[in-house]
This record gives sequence, C-alpha cells and structure tokens, in this order.
Amino acid sequence: MDEEYDVIVLGTGLTECILSGIMSVNGKKVLHMDRNPYYGGESSSITPLEELYKRFTLPDSPPESMGRGRDWNVDLIPKFLMANGQLVKMLLYTEVTRYLDFKVVEGSFVYKGGKIYKVPSTETEALASNLMGMFEKRRFRKFLVFVANFDENDPKTFEGVDPKTTTMRDVYKKFDLGQDVIDFTGHALALYRTDDYLDVPCLETINRIKLYSESLARYGKSPYLYPLYGLGELPQGFARLSAIYGGTYMLNKPVDEIVMEGGKVIGVKSEGEVARCKQLICDPSYIPDRVRKAGQVIRVICILSHPIKNTNDANSCQIIIPQNQVNRNSDIYVCMISYAHNVAAQGKYIAIVSTTVETSEPEAEIEPALELLEPIDQKFVAISDLYEPTDDGTDSQVFASRSYDATTHFETTCNDIKDIYKQVGWVEDRH
Repeated sequence: MDEEYDVIVLGTGLTECILSGIMSVNGKKVLHMDRNPYYGGESSSITPLEELYKRFTLPDSPPESMGRGRDWNVDLIPKFLMANGQLVKMLLYTEVTRYLDFKVVEGSFVYKGGKIYKVPSTETEALASNLMGMFEKRRFRKFLVFVANFDENDPKTFEGVDPKTTTMRDVYKKFDLGQDVIDFTGHALALYRTDDYLDVPCLETINRIKLYSESLARYGKSPYLYPLYGLGELPQGFARLSAIYGGTYMLNKPVDEIVMEGGKVIGVKSEGEVARCKQLICDPSYIPDRVRKAGQVIRVICILSHPIKNTNDANSCQIIIPQNQVNRNSDIYVCMISYAHNVAAQGKYIAIVSTTVETSEPEAEIEPALELLEPIDQKFVAISDLYEPTDDGTDSQVFASRSYDATTHFETTCNDIKDIYKQVGWVEDRH
C-alpha cells in the first residue's frame, strides 16, 4: 500500500465507482478503498433478506412466507436508468454493459385526485388518456409536437419562443395548458421535483421532455431501465472495469486519516500505512468537515405480495405524486420492482417510496404513497441526511460527491459525476 497513486477514491458508491472506472480507462493509477466489507456504500443492494432485517434492527427474522433469503437483493436507494440518459451512455462508452442485463420498467404512472393514471407520453396515448378532456388533449398534442420539433440551433422551430429568455410558465400559457397537464408535464415527463422550474428559461425543460420521449421511443413501455439482480450490480460493474485497467481495490479497509500538507491532500493513512496521492475523491461520510447538510430524504422499502392496484398488474413501475396534488413543495416517488428482476422471492414485489423531508413528521408525509401500496407485508424506514461539498476542491484537491437525492433516476447523479470529473481534469490541465 505504501505507493504513490494519481487518485485515491474512498467509498464504493456508484458515483465513486464510475469515476474510478473512467479514470483507470484513461490511464490514471487508482487506489479504491472502502471501510465496508461490501460494494456500493449508500447505494448498495442488500442480500440475503436476513441482512436487511438486521440492518434496520428489526427484532424478528423474515417469516417463511418471504421465501429464501438469498433470492432477495434489496436496493437501499431506489433509482431507474433513463434509456437514453447519461448513465446508459457512460455504460456503453465504458462497455460495462457486458457485465449487466437490463429489463425495461413496465410503466410510468402519475397521481391525480387520489387515483393513478398511466403517463401519456406519445400522441396516441395522450389522445386516449383519461387525464384530460378532449380540447385539452388537442392542445397537449400541439405542445408535444412543438417539443419534438424544437431544435435550439434552428430558430425556425421556435414558434416565437426564445429558449434563453421565455419562461416555461409562458410556454404553457402559449399552448393554453391547464394546471393538471402542467403538473404531469413538469413532474412526470420533465421529472422536476418542485415547481421552481416554471420561472426560469424553458430550454432545459424542453430538453428534459425530449430526453423522456427519446428514452421512451427506444423500448416503448416506459423510458426506464433496471438491472437484473439490483442496482448494486452497477458499482460492481465499474469496479471490475477499473480492475481490468490496473486499478487497485481494497474493501474492509478502515481510513484513519486524510493526510494534508500546506492545505493540499498528499495521501491516506490506513492501519499505520500511508498511500500517497495527488487527488482524492470520496463520498461525504469520509470527510464530515468538508461537507454541509443540505436537507433530508425519507425512503421506505415495502415488501408486497401483490402488484400495485391500477397498474395493469405491472411487475415494475414508477408512480409520481406531484407536489401540488398533496399540498407539498416536492414530489413523492414510488419505484416498484419484483421477482421478475431477480431481486425478490417468487411472487414478491418491492416498492420503495421516497421524498424530500419537509416537516418534523416525515412518515406522515409519505402516507398518500403508502395508501396506494396496501396491504404491505413489511416496511423498512430510513431517514437520511443529504450532504454536499462546501467547496469545489480546487485548493485541497479533495473532491466530495453529493448524497443521492430523492429523484427516481440517475440524471442528477450523472451531473455530479460530470462536475467532479471536470474539476479533477481542469485542475490537472492547469499544471
């Protein structure tokens, strides 16, 4: 271990594993350590089921009706991949896809007035949807055609909208769309968690809706993919990639100290030895003094013996509860997967509810989502603090990732990966 590395990475969460994989491919000498005996950190999948009960300190062990413990791989953080999104592009670019098998998620649903409806995402579905009246459908169809044809480099497609100054609120007004349609467009298609996007220029929202429809066009049922055997497969795939390119991995390795000199990182001390490095990348848990708390997320893992009502018995789906529908500031999400993905025993389903915490009673906040899942065989509740770095790491060369947020897809995680990659790369170019 007493060696010099270009980069030391601490923690094997998805963000850290992707960065170490990409840096190894680019010829960097990487040492990757984790204090835990397993891969994935915050974003791991827990197996067998007995381990999940232990982790959440439940007094009993799983009942026999849950089947074999080792048939379960339960994600601690629920997310799907957008079929045409950044993570899939990273998987293809690095060829990590050869270690993984994906299934398309069977449907995306949105909550309105206490019921759930399939999210219409093509013109045909929009025209058949019960979410809107007949005239609203025509206006929404016009809006979808406008978005599909929109090209930020071709002013002829703008139809009087300026992508850099016109707000999204004004675009909705232009097409005369009602509040319900605005709700599901912003939250179930553009996948915003709050309504802050309404008053900023519309370009990002238009691009987000395009990403949704392009992802949907790839496979048809929904824009989301999910890996067989759970999300824990993702960090392991990138770790394997890093190892192929000469990266060194050490699990179960305590980190005693991050060694600094003149305000810059020069190494990591573990069990009396120091590994030297020029740069350090880690998750927030390794450097509590360089991160700040930026809120909380509640996640509730629910084991069910039935598909969710009104989803056409889908064996996987996403449900978005827009904040306006339940008088909140941020959306509530439900991700559901099942035995069909090799993550649960035969005939069992795992639904994970998550949202940003807004009150002192987080469990009461997610009640509307839990009602959709009844009856629930077993619940596991986790309330996690969200952390973000206090600086960009330029001076210290210590780059911290952000905690995983409440969104149900990996686009925000990929933005974080790209930010860190730029900071790390930018610093090197300067010398």
